[in-house]
Amino acid sequence: MAEILNMQNICKSYYLGEEELEVLHQINLTIHSGEFISILGPSGSGKSTMMNIIGCLDAPTSGKYLLSDKDIEDLDETEMAAVRNKEIGFVFQSFQLLPRLSALKNVELPLIYSNISASERKKRAKAILTKVGLSDKMYNLPSQLSGGQQQRVAIARALVTEPTILLADEPTGALDQKTGAQVMELFEELHNDGKTIIMITHDHNIASHARRVVTILDGNLTEQEGQ
Repeated sequence: MAEILNMQNICKSYYLGEEELEVLHQINLTIHSGEFISILGPSGSGKSTMMNIIGCLDAPTSGKYLLSDKDIEDLDETEMAAVRNKEIGFVFQSFQLLPRLSALKNVELPLIYSNISASERKKRAKAILTKVGLSDKMYNLPSQLSGGQQQRVAIARALVTEPTILLADEPTGALDQKTGAQVMELFEELHNDGKTIIMITHDHNIASHARRVVTILDGNLTEQEGQ
């Protein structure tokens, strides 16, 4: 399988006044196409910082990050925005749907920046909503959907641009246990279809759905055997 993500000796520091606080220490991680990997760690472990670097929302202080053979450090802001739009589909704990737009319109949104016709946007959005089991909820507003349905809309929105990586941050964090299990079943279906999934979580049970688990603690990454 092709290598799509390679982090080499990634460090990230922040400054509190004059004091330097190193949040990530010499992170090395390689991910291949089609993998389902979870990054497991408690609050304050550095996993959110790592997610932001993977998602090109933040830059490392030092080290090398290659995404689809592109050295992220070499990209200007326009190129970086294109990478975020085309390479990475984001799924957030809080769904982040626009409340006044239907499920269909929420899913269409990322395609507006991709120079795709309105009819093609609608066609793609309908297809992906059907794939996630919401063919009968396309015209509902987020307030008319359950939490699990809202997260499915968010997953559909992340998938509609056909990204290289689906990057999910605590995707079941706002859901009850039963609904969270249903969302994890959807992730497993997507993985079986060949989608590359990186999931950030503090929950061991959720992490166990992945085929590979890496643990982050105090900014250090260690690998576990996949479940």
